[in-house]
Amino acid sequence: MLELSHLIWLFLVVFMFHDFEEIVMVEGWVRAKKDIIRRAVPKLLMKMLEPSLSMNTAQFAVAVSCIFAVLSVAVILTVTTLSSGTYLPFFLVCLHVMFLHVFIHVGHTVVLRTYTPGVVTAVVFVLPYSLYTYDRLLEAGLVTWPLLWSTLPYSLLIIPVLYGAHRIGEAAGKMIPR
Repeated sequence: MLELSHLIWLFLVVFMFHDFEEIVMVEGWVRAKKDIIRRAVPKLLMKMLEPSLSMNTAQFAVAVSCIFAVLSVAVILTVTTLSSGTYLPFFLVCLHVMFLHVFIHVGHTVVLRTYTPGVVTAVVFVLPYSLYTYDRLLEAGLVTWPLLWSTLPYSLLIIPVLYGAHRIGEAAGKMIPR
């Protein structure tokens, strides 16, 4: 059984395995599936997604790096204050987002009826890691069900972070030679 601090550090490893799948696959996949995506996605949502459809690998990697930086802060703060639990809610929000992200990948795959970048690692790594981490935190008494439920709405705060990371990726990617 992993120590809780090691399990929390493992969050970053699982995140990177998952995002490496996306980084490696997304540009070619989007280029090949752009028409399928445009047909399947409602017009209002398509307006928000359109910039992502032209994102290249370098731009996506920069966006992932920005998100990784935020997650690293959450993990470092959580591990260094684990006994007091001061930053555990910050980590829980990140864990919620990663857990819920699995179902976004599965949903994309079902709606588009094709492989989508990230779905394999989401199901094989992220889902079991998330469930195991929730279980261990509950078992250790560091987390309660009311705390899990009360931190869930804060997962919406990741939307501006993701949006900002993608805008930074777009801008930085334009400066990186291809």
